[in-house]
Amino acid sequence: MTSHRLDTAKPCTQSTICFGDAPLSIEDIEAITRGAEVKLNDNAAFRARIARGVEFLERLLEEDGVIYGVTTGYGESCTVKVPPHLVPELPLHLTRFHGCGLGRHFSHEISRAVMATRLASLARGVSGVRYELMERIVRLLNLDVTPLIPEEGSVGASGDLTPLSYLAAMLVGEREATHQGKIQPASDIYQALNIEPLELRPKEGLAIMNGTAVMSAIACIAYKRADYLAQLASRITALVCVALQGNSFHFDEKLFAVKPHPGQCRVAEWIRSDLEHEKLPRNSSRLQDQYSLRCAPHVIGVLEDAMPMFRQMIEIELNSANDNPLLDAEGEHVLHGGHFYGGHIAFVMDSMKTCIANIADLLDRQMAMMMDTRFNRGLPANLSGAHGERKTINHGFKAVQIGTSAWTAEALKLTMPASVFSRSTECHNQDKVSMGTIAARDCLRVIELSEQVTVATLLAACQALELRRQQDERLEQHLTTAVKEMQQQILSEFSLLEEDRPLEGELRKFLDLVRQREFELYRA
Repeated sequence: MTSHRLDTAKPCTQSTICFGDAPLSIEDIEAITRGAEVKLNDNAAFRARIARGVEFLERLLEEDGVIYGVTTGYGESCTVKVPPHLVPELPLHLTRFHGCGLGRHFSHEISRAVMATRLASLARGVSGVRYELMERIVRLLNLDVTPLIPEEGSVGASGDLTPLSYLAAMLVGEREATHQGKIQPASDIYQALNIEPLELRPKEGLAIMNGTAVMSAIACIAYKRADYLAQLASRITALVCVALQGNSFHFDEKLFAVKPHPGQCRVAEWIRSDLEHEKLPRNSSRLQDQYSLRCAPHVIGVLEDAMPMFRQMIEIELNSANDNPLLDAEGEHVLHGGHFYGGHIAFVMDSMKTCIANIADLLDRQMAMMMDTRFNRGLPANLSGAHGERKTINHGFKAVQIGTSAWTAEALKLTMPASVFSRSTECHNQDKVSMGTIAARDCLRVIELSEQVTVATLLAACQALELRRQQDERLEQHLTTAVKEMQQQILSEFSLLEEDRPLEGELRKFLDLVRQREFELYRA
C-alpha cells in the first residue's frame, strides 16, 4: 500500500487535540478522557484524501466489485454475496447483531477513550468512511455524548466487534448513551441536541467496529496509571525505609552502576534522592534489610524499564489503521488482511499487569514488616498509636493489613496471561484470536487492586514515620524536604490513628487522590 503521511499544514491549536494532523500520544488520549476538546483536521489535502477513499469504494460498488463486508457477509459468511439492493442495509445489520455485550459497563472515561482511539484509526484515511462520519464522532466527544458499552464480549479479533458496535449504534441513534452524567436512549439525546442520526454507508459499520480501539483505549489509561504507581511505590519505599531504620546504602549510586538497567537505576535514584542517605543515621545492628526494602529498585525497576517498549507498542497501535479491508485509493487496491488482531496490546497488557502485581506484592511485604514487632524495629504492634492501658483494646492497622493481603492476592491471581487462552470461534474463521481486550481489562483490574494496596501502605508508612518521630524528635532534621512534604500532605487529611476507627472512607478518599495523581512525585 502507498504510505500516507499525516498532514501537518494546518495544525490544530494547543487547546484542542487534533485528529488527522500528527500522531497522537497516550497523553492526548488521557486528556480526552478528562474532557479535552477535539478537532478534525480540515486541511484541504486531508479532506481530499478521505474523499478519494469514499469515491474509490463507490466506484467499486458501481462496477459490482466483490468487497468483503461491503458486498459480502461477515466473517465465515464472506462467501455469501449480498444482492446489490440489500448492500445499504448491511452495515446496520452488523451493528445490530453484535449488540450482545454483557457484564458491567465501561466507565465514562474509557468510553471517551474508545471514541478517540477509533477516530484515530479512521483518520488514517484508508478505511473508506466519510469525513462527515468522523466529524460526528468529534461533535459527540465535544458534547460529551458517549456510548454505554458493556465490558464483555470481545476476543480481540476481528478486533473489538461487539463493544465497538455500541459506538456504531450510538452514531445511528440506537441503544443507550451517556450525556451530562445521565444514561438515556441515544435517540432522546439526539432529539434534545437537535442531531440527526447518521445513516451508515457501505463499509462504515465495519470500519467503526473492526479494530483494536477498546483494548488500545484501556491500554492508554493503564499506562498512565502504571507510570504513576511506579513513582508512588518508590516514594513509599523511602518512607518505609526511614520508618524502619533501614539501610539507605542499599540504594547507593555505586552499587547500581555495576548493574545498570536504566529504569532500575532511575528508581534507585528516586529513592536515594528521598533519603539523602549520607545524612541519615546508620543502624549498625543490621547490615542488610529484607528484600522488600533492599530489592525495591529491582522490583519496581522492571516496570520502569519496560515502559518505553510499552509506550511504543501502544502508540503505534493507536496511530494505525486496524480495520479490514483497507482501501488504497491512490493505487486502487482493496487490501484484505488482519490488522484488527490485537496481539501487541495483549502482550503489553499481560506484561504490564505482571509488573504491577509484583509491585503490589512488594508493598504488601513492606506493610507486613511495619505491623510485626519482630521486624519493625521498636514500633508499636500493628502501628497502633494508642497509649497506656488503651493499647490492649486498640488494633491500629491490623485489619488494613489483612485487606492489603487480600487485594494483593487477587492482583497476583489475575496475572495469568489472557493472550494464551485463544479460542477458535465464528465457524473457525476466527480460529486464532488475541484476547487483547480481556488482557486489557485484567490489567486495569490489577492496577485498581494495586492502587488499593499502595494507598493502604502509604497511610501505614506515614503513621509509622510519625510514631518513629515521636520516639526520636531528632529524626525530623534528617528527613528530606520531599519526604517531609509528603508526610505533611498525608497527615493534613489523615489523623494519626490512636483510637480504632473505620478507615474505609479515608482509604477511598486517598484512593481518589492517587487516581487523580494529586501527590507530586519525581516527574511531571
